[in-house]
Parts: sequence; C-alpha cells; structure tokens
Amino acid sequence: MIPVHRIEALVAAREPFVIATVVRAAKPTSVRPGDSALVFADGTIEGFVGGVCAQESVRLYAARALETGEATLLRLLPGLAMTERDPLDGVIVSHNPCLSGGALEIFLDPQPVAPRMVIVGETPIARALAAIATAAGYEVGDASQAGDAALVVASHGEGEEAALAAALDVGVDYIALVASPKRGAAVLNALDEALRSRVHTPAGLDIGARTPADIAISILAQLIASRTTHVPEVETAVDPVCGMQVLASEQTVHLDADGERFYFCCEGCKATYAAAHT
Repeated sequence: MIPVHRIEALVAAREPFVIATVVRAAKPTSVRPGDSALVFADGTIEGFVGGVCAQESVRLYAARALETGEATLLRLLPGLAMTERDPLDGVIVSHNPCLSGGALEIFLDPQPVAPRMVIVGETPIARALAAIATAAGYEVGDASQAGDAALVVASHGEGEEAALAAALDVGVDYIALVASPKRGAAVLNALDEALRSRVHTPAGLDIGARTPADIAISILAQLIASRTTHVPEVETAVDPVCGMQVLASEQTVHLDADGERFYFCCEGCKATYAAAHT
C-alpha cells in the first residue's frame, strides 16, 4: 500500500506520477491483487507490481498514461511480443515474451500535474483569464518557472519586457502579450531577434473577441491549440533479442555498443545480445 503522505508530498511538489495497482494475478506469479507502486515519468518504480519483465511493460504504459492523462487497465500475458486493444475502452493487452509466470492485470491511474499559467497584470482581461484558466484546470501563478505551460502578459505596459524575458529564459512553451498590433510590435523590437517569433501578440485566436471574457477565451483556445500540436511522445525502443517494446530511459536495461544504445526488457536479453556480439 502506498502511504498517503507520500502521494501528498508528490502532489505538493508538482511531480507527475502513476499509481499502478495489481487487480488480478494468475498463478504462478510473485504478486498479489492489491500490490501497488508509484511509477514516475523517467521510468522509476517505487513499490512492487511484478518482476523485471512485468516492470518493463508497466514503465512503458505508465509513461503513455501520463502522456494522455487516461487511466488504463494493462493486461499482461505470456507469449510472443505483441500489443492489442481489448474491445473494451481503456484496456491494453500486451503479450510479454519475458513473462515466465501467469497473467497479470494492472490498473494504471495517472496523476499528471495541473498545467501552470502565469498571468501578469491586474487588468480586466487578466482577471477574466485567471478565472477561466482556473475553471479549465490550470494552476495560476505570478512568476515564471521552468515547466510552466504559459505566460500571458496583460498589464497594459507595466513590466512587460521583464516578464517576457523571464519566461523566455526558462523555456515557457506559450508566451503571449495582450497589446495592440502597434504596441506589440514595439515591445517585440526590444527583445532579442531570435526570441521575437516565440511571443504571440496580439494574444489569442482571431475570433472577433471584444469583451475581457471573450478575449480570455481566445487566449486559452490558442494555448490549447499550441499544447495539443506539440505533445511530446514517449520514446520507445524494441528489444533486439525478444522484440518487446520498452521505454527508452535510463531506468530501462540498456547497453552501449559501438556508439549506439540498445534497450532490453531484462538482464537476460541484454546478456544474450552481449554474448552474440562479442
């Protein structure tokens, strides 16, 4: 059982994770229904939901669950490497060539971090955007940090350049300035030429918005469009020995050879590959 205080600490630290819980286990297997673990974005597993072979599948599909935000029931079956979708939504069937025991069903419950938006300004548009963003599930802050989803400056001239520069420095993905085309161009001219293209101004999609609430909606719509077209994909690799698809991360068994990195489902496949290439 995962301690509640551990989950609370991760939420407070804004660290995304997946709760993996064994819901069914067919003998022979070393896990029991109710066994659980935390799985992090880098593939680290804290807890126990099966041996090394099961863990590789859990790493991969937990990463995908974090990517989509959708809970998944992962059904692991011994056999030749292949993955299929069950007719029931949310069920993934993975045939794991490494499994020597019985079948497992593991529920993957993603706990992604709420995207964070920094809003600079006390204008009606800034207040409307804060209210709408909060209702849409965003955490609203007042100073840019690495990992933020967005910065929107709606301060009517106060501290604009400093706020934009700070967001650009920490790599905020979506940066917008609420301004007229003329004033927006003047502010951009004060920035480094290589950074100007990263700032959306006038802010928001051109939907004919006039009121503060409508402008806020157009900004949020532009942010959503920007985020959904640049969703990072989980990096995977194929075990060159058994053909199993695995998460390509430092937590996955890997071997560096001849300037190339190979990933494996377990130490057994790694040893087999190394023996054949020495």
